[in-house]
Amino acid sequence: MPIHPLPQFETDLAAYLKEQEDRIAYEKLSAPSTIVVRFGYLQMIGEFPYSGDAKPGCGSKLVVATHRGTEIGEMLTSTCENSGCGKSVTRKEMLKYIENSGGRQYPFFDRGRVLRVATGDDLNRQHQLEQRKNEFRMIAKRLVEKAGLEMTIIEAEPILGNERVMIYFGAEDRIDFRDLVQELVRAIGTKVELRQIGARDEARITADYERCGQYCCCKSFLKVLKPVSMKSAKIQKATLDPLKISGRCGRLMCCLRYEDETYEALRKNLPHRKSRVGTPEGDGIVISTQILTQLALVRLDNHTDVAIPIEELTEPEFTTAPEPGARSKARSMRSPRRTEQALRDESGSDSGSGSGSGSAGKRGSRRRRLKDSGDRPNDQADGRGDGRKSGATSDSAKVEDRPKKKRRRRRRRRTGAGEAPVSNGGSGDGSSAGRGSGGGAVERGSGGGDGSAQPKKKKRRRRRRRGPAEGGSGNGAGGGSGGGSPSGG
Repeated sequence: MPIHPLPQFETDLAAYLKEQEDRIAYEKLSAPSTIVVRFGYLQMIGEFPYSGDAKPGCGSKLVVATHRGTEIGEMLTSTCENSGCGKSVTRKEMLKYIENSGGRQYPFFDRGRVLRVATGDDLNRQHQLEQRKNEFRMIAKRLVEKAGLEMTIIEAEPILGNERVMIYFGAEDRIDFRDLVQELVRAIGTKVELRQIGARDEARITADYERCGQYCCCKSFLKVLKPVSMKSAKIQKATLDPLKISGRCGRLMCCLRYEDETYEALRKNLPHRKSRVGTPEGDGIVISTQILTQLALVRLDNHTDVAIPIEELTEPEFTTAPEPGARSKARSMRSPRRTEQALRDESGSDSGSGSGSGSAGKRGSRRRRLKDSGDRPNDQADGRGDGRKSGATSDSAKVEDRPKKKRRRRRRRRTGAGEAPVSNGGSGDGSSAGRGSGGGAVERGSGGGDGSAQPKKKKRRRRRRRGPAEGGSGNGAGGGSGGGSPSGG
């Protein structure tokens, strides 16, 4: 009976053979000469020389001597071309990465060296020191409260060699803590270094995960914590709610500046708002723009909104657009002139005389003649003889009605302001008249039968409402003692 091997067995065998090949290739490699190490609570980076025989890989724990003392570090990569793993980088690639990540502001150190690969004893000792950091932090808080300093103790960091204890604190202003350092040295029993940090560095030490579900950028890979402005959020069309665009540190999220340069480059291609542009559908004004889609919302001259790609925008055909309602207004202003000209043409064709004088007049004289035409029964009174009375059409009636309405309105104003107020004296003969002693106003009685007495009664009623009656007789014939006009009873 033949034996058929299962596919899973063949897969496992291929993986085992690949591991054996990698192990043989790894044994042939030499140890790296320099190693890039990450160390400290603030995730500082340094490149230190290495002279050991062991060949550590990425992520290995190392004992390094730095500017702070002997401490535990983590290997990131090696800069030697003949390194112990396939993730090594050259020195040129590393310097380029540092330049792109912040240049001189990048926290890079070269003073130090890699002593050895960390053993189990080294890791156990570091773990014991980590358990005492809470004790160191409580001692520092108690002494700060005793001294009355306005500072907040954030974290305490002991290092492996026990050369010093790093204590990080936050404060609004600069603090004079020289006396506090001496008390901390006596209480802890070793050298103490106080370091003031900002809100972003505090999040780098204490924060873990962000709302996106990933580890905080400042704690994982981001080394240069530059401030982020609200302009970046506005350009990227992000919500301006501080609670939604703020990180664990309470400041604007660092990821807002990842694409800030790209947004700024795309924004320069867009036209300005309220600028006049030309489109395939006509000229219009830019209302808004979209950066990522590179679209412009344009309101055309016919008051319709269209979305146009910026590649299709051109120079406008007309530099300015007519204002809303300007055409209808101009049409309404030109209509009476057309009517007047039509009347003059008709009158000229009927009479055959005087048409030249009518066409030779200016625009102002035409308007004055239209106003004065309501006061004269015909146009022959001013001696021009343009024959306008023969044009008795519907258009001429419309032209003549307008000045008459203005004349009636002016007459009512003159009656109320310039002439003496008229009131009904109560007598029916219409001949009685009362005269005030002050010589100011005269009251005339009117008959109660004709229709012309109605506007006078309205004025009398309005006069009564405006103020109390003064010094008049009840029948309208007596004279008042004051200078005001008497009112009839």
